[in-house]
Order: sequence, then C-alpha cells, then structure tokens
Amino acid sequence: MSELLTAVSILFIVTGPLLLVAHRFDLPAVPALVLGGLLAGWVVEPDPLLELAYYGIALLVFTWATRVDLAAIRTVIVDGELAALGQILVVGSLGIGFGILLGVSPTDAIYLGIAVALSSTIVGTGLLHREITTDLVRGRLAQSLHFVQDLVAVVIVLLLGAGTLEAGYVGPALAGGAALLGAAVLVNRYVFDVIGRLAGDSDELMILGVVALLTIFVGAAELAGISIVVGAFAAGLAVRHDPVEYLGLFNGLQSIRDFFVAIFFVTVGALVVFPFIGEIGWTESVEKLALVAGLVVLTAVVKPAVTTAILIARGYEARSATLASLNTDQVSEFGLIIAIQALTFEALSPAVFDAIILAAAVTMITSSLTNRYNEEIYRALADRGVIDGKHDRIDEWSDVPDGISDHVVIVGYGRQGARLVETCEDLDHPYVVIENDPARREAVINECEAAVVGDAMEDYTWEKANVEDAKLVLSTVDSRPVSRRILSLDVAADVTLRSRDRATALELLDEGALYVGHPELLAGQQLAQQIEDLFEGELTRAELREYQRDELERQADHAPLHLQ
Repeated sequence: MSELLTAVSILFIVTGPLLLVAHRFDLPAVPALVLGGLLAGWVVEPDPLLELAYYGIALLVFTWATRVDLAAIRTVIVDGELAALGQILVVGSLGIGFGILLGVSPTDAIYLGIAVALSSTIVGTGLLHREITTDLVRGRLAQSLHFVQDLVAVVIVLLLGAGTLEAGYVGPALAGGAALLGAAVLVNRYVFDVIGRLAGDSDELMILGVVALLTIFVGAAELAGISIVVGAFAAGLAVRHDPVEYLGLFNGLQSIRDFFVAIFFVTVGALVVFPFIGEIGWTESVEKLALVAGLVVLTAVVKPAVTTAILIARGYEARSATLASLNTDQVSEFGLIIAIQALTFEALSPAVFDAIILAAAVTMITSSLTNRYNEEIYRALADRGVIDGKHDRIDEWSDVPDGISDHVVIVGYGRQGARLVETCEDLDHPYVVIENDPARREAVINECEAAVVGDAMEDYTWEKANVEDAKLVLSTVDSRPVSRRILSLDVAADVTLRSRDRATALELLDEGALYVGHPELLAGQQLAQQIEDLFEGELTRAELREYQRDELERQADHAPLHLQ
C-alpha cells in the first residue's frame, strides 16, 4: 500500500506543473497527463503502476457505465452494433495478421488484435461530452459504438481473464458475467429508487449507498473468479439513472471520474517502456518500433476509416459518420486491462505488452488532437474527394413540399424551435425544420408540416430545405460552428442565431447576422413575438438589429433596453 501511495504522489507532483502549462496556453490536457506519466515512470516501479492501472480502470468503467443513456442511443443502436462489430472483426483480424507477419506468437497476435480492435470509452466519451450533451447524431453514434464495444470487451475479459480458453473455465465465467449483468438490471429497476427514498435529500447517503452497491458487485465478481472490471461495469449499469433526478449523486461521481481519468492517462504514460537500441540491439529495436507503428496506424487510421465506411454504407452523411468514427481512434482501456491480465498470467510476452502500452499512449495523445481538429480533418478529406457520403437517411426521413419558397428555415426542434413552429403555423407562414437529433426524429416527422432530418453543417441538408428561396433562417442551436456555417450560406435570407456569451454574439452580428439570441437577454417566447412583429411590419430589420447591438453592449452595465 505504501508503494502505491508513493507512486500516486510522484505521479501528481510531476504532472501538476505540466497541467498548469497546458491550461495556461489552452492546450489539450491528455498529452500533458501522458507526458507527466512518462517522466514519472523513470522513478516509479512498474508493479504498483500495474495495480494502480487495474483498479483505476475498474473505477472509470463504473463511472462511465452510470452515464450510459440507453434511451439516447436506442435510435441508432442497430447501426452502432453493425459498425462496432464490423470494426472489431475487420480491424481485429488485421491486427492479428500484422502480428503474425512480424513474427510474434499466435497468442501474442490475438492480444494485438484485441488492442487495436477496441476503442477507449474513457477517451471517446470524455472528448465527446459536448456532442453528447447537445444531442448531435455523431454523439449518439459514437456513444452507441462505445457501448457495444464495451459489451464485447466484457465478454473477452471473461473469456481471457484467466489466460485460458478451456471449457471448464469459459462456461462458469460467462455464466458469472451474465448473472452480474442480470443482477444489474434488477437492481436498477427495483432497488436503486429504494436507496434514493431511504437517502432522502442527503447526497452523502446516496453516494454511500452507491459505493456499497459497487463494493457488492466487485466482491461478487471476485467470488465468481472473474475480473473486477466486469463487476464494476455491472455496478455502473445498476446505478444508471436520470442524472437530473439524482443531480447531487452524479455530480459527485463526476468528480470521482475526473480524478481517475487523470490517474488513467498518467499511469498509461508511466507504464511506457521505450525500446532503447543500446539495451536490446538494432534489429530488435527496429522490430519493436515497427510493431508500435503498425499498431498506431491500425488504431488511429484504419479503424476510423473502416467505421466511417460502414456508417456511410448504412446511409449516414459523410460528416456525421467521419466525426463519430474519429472518436474511436485510440486503444481501449479494456484492451489495457486484458493486456495487464495476460501479462500477469504470463500469457503475453513483455515485449508485446510494452508495444501495446506505447501504442496506447501515442493514440490517446493523437486522439485528443483529432477531436480538437475533427472539422478540419473532415473538410480536408471531403474537399479532396476521399469521403463521399450518401443521403439515403435524409431522403427517407425528410418531407419538404416541392417548390416551397419565401419560407422560414428553423434549425433545431427543441423547446424554442417548437415555439417558433407554433408561431409560423399561427401566422400561416410556410416553414421547414432542420433537426439532427435522432431522439427528436419521430416528433419532427409527426408534428412539423415540413422537416429535414439532417446535419446543418452539410450542403445537402440546406438543399433539401430549399434555403435559396427562404425568407429567414432561425437557428436555435447554441453552436459556433453551426452559426458560422449558416452565415457562410450564399443566400438572400436573413439569419438569426443563438449564442451563449456576449462576445460571440457581437462577433456574429458583425459577420452579418440579423439577430443573435442571448439567454440572458431574451427567452424563446420574446423571440417568437419579435419575429411575428417583423413579419407583420410592426418592426423593421434595422430597428431589430440596432436594438440587439445596443442591448449586448449595455449588458455589462446591467442597463437592459426594452423593445417598444
């Protein structure tokens, strides 16, 4: 225990200054954490690091599973299953073949295939949090991909947990895992709310109850002789619930998750062992580097390419498919757990284990960068004709009257978008709704007279909405990329946008927006009323724009104006 505490202390002492530098210069945190681990790895012994990684990943898997939104991914789960399973089959086979080609043993090659086939939920969902919370289709697709892959990973952990595929172990292991997952479903349905009622308004008691559940599931996994990661995953599913109803609990779990996310990345960096030529010779060093390079290419390039191709074949737009797939371009924490178990049971050679760890560190750094610049990556590929998506889903789900003109294009069918639709219908004015959230698809199709279910960043969506003949574009989406995409449209329609901060709102006005809705200035009902005044001639475009500018500039002085 003292070695473990010493290791944690050293890791954070080394990493802390690097995180401060990253924050100061607005750099991604993941490279700083991994670099801190690399530096700390020179003085920390590997044994406590392996133990720390094992238990840390188990807790991370638990906290991730608590946030799985089955209702959100249900709309894309079939496509997620096909893409995830196809990705595992294709990329895993390539990984095995690559390992055999480089002369590793068949057993080591299998672990290489597992490492490149599975993607990191921790990195993917952590980097993707904004997309998931804003209900973008790529967020739902990526979450679905990770969820299906994690289920497959649990099965692999059960099968390979003891380093053997003997029937006497496989049967009981699978039965134990199925029993834990079944118990998780029952606890989630019948026990969790009971704990909530007993805890009352006390978030502390609720957290203690959840920790007790985690302890029970992990203990049950150990008694069954299976990995505690499986028990932690099942415990997370048992706790999975609406975060709004138990806000204090999930805020507390989020803090725990953030702590162990840092531990995870630092530990991965600390476990890296570089193949030094002076220690192992030229030939072996080149072979190890070639192995690492191959793993990185298969993980960071081939895997997202395969996933993109499958999603496009399923009818998704190229952009949604590409951006969702770019969140799978890293080695999975489950892959690391499997590798650590295999190394412990001497089923995996130390050289191949080191290659997997180094590839994981590299791909987690590159993944943080590809997520930050995913739009630029997609545009570069699309402009060069590398990616050319289909529009089957848009055509299937959309319904826009032929020849519609002088209409309003409403982007987003949330609460504000629905209110704007009501306003247009009350005025008997034609409109088209653009919505990209699969969870709202049915409502849009059933409740709107004209709708396009597609990505507002794509040209075809706007062509489908006949924006060239539109009178006004109303965006209810608080997204700077979407706002700038709308402003880039070469159309005569006036544009109103939405922004969460005053500075961005002023920038969008300067770039040509007629109006920018700001949450502290205007509720959706006020916006609908002002648009109605605009249509009826009671308000001019110049008056509306000037009012908005004055309102934003005076906001800092807390002296709001009132539109007459």
